[in-house]
Amino acid sequence: MDSIDLNCDMGEGLSNDADLMPFISSANIACGYHAGNIKTMKRTVEAALQYHVAIGAHPGYDDKINFGRTEILLPQKALYSLVSAQIISLYKICIEKKVGLHHVKPHGALYNMAAKDAETANTIAQAIKDIDENLILYGLSGSYLISEANKLNIKTVSEVFADRTYQDDGSLTSRKEKNALIESEDQSIQQVLQMIQQQTVTTVSGNQINIVAETVCIHGDGKYAVAFAKKINQTLKQNNIEIKAI
Repeated sequence: MDSIDLNCDMGEGLSNDADLMPFISSANIACGYHAGNIKTMKRTVEAALQYHVAIGAHPGYDDKINFGRTEILLPQKALYSLVSAQIISLYKICIEKKVGLHHVKPHGALYNMAAKDAETANTIAQAIKDIDENLILYGLSGSYLISEANKLNIKTVSEVFADRTYQDDGSLTSRKEKNALIESEDQSIQQVLQMIQQQTVTTVSGNQINIVAETVCIHGDGKYAVAFAKKINQTLKQNNIEIKAI
């Protein structure tokens, strides 16, 4: 039987976290900078424990107004501190709740910048390693987030997206573009199965490119997030694909 991790960005102030939790295997929890606060972090950790979902830190830019989706150029030292502070904040909550922190996945603009910029990716990876070298980095398949972390001997998980479209270079279509989001359940299911079973994805231009699909992301803030998560969960099981954290 094949297996795949299903992850979701959570603790971002939305009301659907509890509804999503039964259908996923990993939760990326906002650490109070782009969204969330100590209270939401604790509540999301508790929900993840209830459903045996792996817990990850989801650090982003300190920019709640733009939900962390606007690029901010920071010196690498400041970036290191930004990422470290957020991971440590959730790490402490995990210690309090007697559960391990499993992974780190950057959020939004920070994720996209690190995917295409080696120095940014390296700084994030170094921050993770300095806190706990056993933490796993979730990064865009084929990106610098994966290659730079590997250079530091950090375990990585290559991520693909159920609800986003792809460009020919393997990057995600910018949210500024009309076709960036997948809002059709059938299209999402088709893309997920293709990515897992064939390790390819069809781009917006109709080309098939190779990807590595080890974890599939469903955005918690998506319009149809719960419906997508439920349907993807059911479809994977029907296709004898086990859902479990790495």
